[in-house]
Amino acid sequence: MPDIVLGMAGTGLHQNLSQTQTLAPQIRQSLEILQASTLELSQLVQQSLEVNPVLEDLTESVSLQELNEQSTDPERSDTSQEQYEDLRELAILENRSTGGGVEAQERREYLMNSLVGSETLQQHLLDQLEVSLADDEQREIVRILIGDLDDRGYLETPLSQMAATFGILLDKVEEARDRLQSFKPAGVGAADLRECLLIQLEQLHLQDSIEYDIVRDYLNILARKQFNQIAKALKVSEDEIMEAAKRIAKLDPAPGSSFDGTNNPIVIPDLKFARGEDGDWHASLTNEYLPKIRISDAYKSMLSTGQDRGVQSYLKDQIREGRHLIKALDQRQETILAIGEEIIMKQEEFLQHGLSKLHPLTMNDIADKIGIHATTVSRAVHGKYVDTPFGVIELRRFFASGYTKESGETVSNTGVKETIQKIVEGEDKKKPYSDSAIEKLLAKQGLKVARRTIAKYREQLNILPSHLRKGF
Repeated sequence: MPDIVLGMAGTGLHQNLSQTQTLAPQIRQSLEILQASTLELSQLVQQSLEVNPVLEDLTESVSLQELNEQSTDPERSDTSQEQYEDLRELAILENRSTGGGVEAQERREYLMNSLVGSETLQQHLLDQLEVSLADDEQREIVRILIGDLDDRGYLETPLSQMAATFGILLDKVEEARDRLQSFKPAGVGAADLRECLLIQLEQLHLQDSIEYDIVRDYLNILARKQFNQIAKALKVSEDEIMEAAKRIAKLDPAPGSSFDGTNNPIVIPDLKFARGEDGDWHASLTNEYLPKIRISDAYKSMLSTGQDRGVQSYLKDQIREGRHLIKALDQRQETILAIGEEIIMKQEEFLQHGLSKLHPLTMNDIADKIGIHATTVSRAVHGKYVDTPFGVIELRRFFASGYTKESGETVSNTGVKETIQKIVEGEDKKKPYSDSAIEKLLAKQGLKVARRTIAKYREQLNILPSHLRKGF
């Protein structure tokens, strides 16, 4: 619709044409279902059961074989189409879930009743996004950035790489990053510690303070507690620097840590990677705690019992919404399973040797293979876990950029981090390796990693600088 603007100072009537995108409620629900974790999805389905009277818990199941027999039966008339749809719903549910009956329902109820639902960082930020003034396009990009935050609340992936991965203009990604950095907790969305602290100081309106100058220009010197050097550079007393250092110490270096998902003791994997009888690796869905639902036969029969138009219209709407929910659940599971199968194809060495053997993998790689957009892959892996021979691992960990050795072998960022960890663990504690020395050791292994990147990885591994590791 055109926007009409009445000029207050002039006498004209001005008309602007602008095009905006709004998502239909069903599309929004599908995206919400795709992005939800198992526990969030279980809660969402339970809410749907409460508000939609035509939905009911499934207590019986129909086999896929029975469905196929029904669908290929030449005697099946058009009047049985609705029955066929019913069978399809049930078969979808059987194919999707391994749990059923009273025992499974009791397990689900026990889980939902005993779970203390601590808010995740992503949920906290998404709630703020919903009430922000961002348009639909910016909201979608902010959601992508939120999904890429690490446990500290940092954006580890360079914005240029994210722009290329998702086919978004860099300036659009930067605008979305700025929007994210305005959210609480202060400092979220930063690329590193310096930016994180600067954001917090800016939100406290301390851009003109000594603290801001120290963090911006002398953070490394501050870490070595060389207050006299900073005092000389800023032309203030050493006491003032020490007082500023105390105030800086009160800032939060990891604003996302208070929302750490490990505070919630229950993690339910959506997938499992295991060897089959054929000796090959396979992905399978778990979803033991995901309720199975169906459209109630009783309500469907009411449509043909002479109900007034108002009741019939209401029931049709509720049945349509119920069918859409079931379809969205099925699509979610199919997408997650397809992603899992592609990860197995790409990361076979991981299944043999662990995280150190992860290969560089982008969401575009998976998206191209299964015929969906990279943003859909991002949503699908958000908050999802897989049960592997090396423990329960977040799906996002399988996606990482990496390096190519001189031999041609590719190594993921995770593999490089593990190598740095092993180098530090094996060093002489009286003469710890500097970042420059680690750079040279990696080069001997055929890995060209910049020194500043090594420093970033070291911080992410919670490894102190060499001068602070000495003697430990």
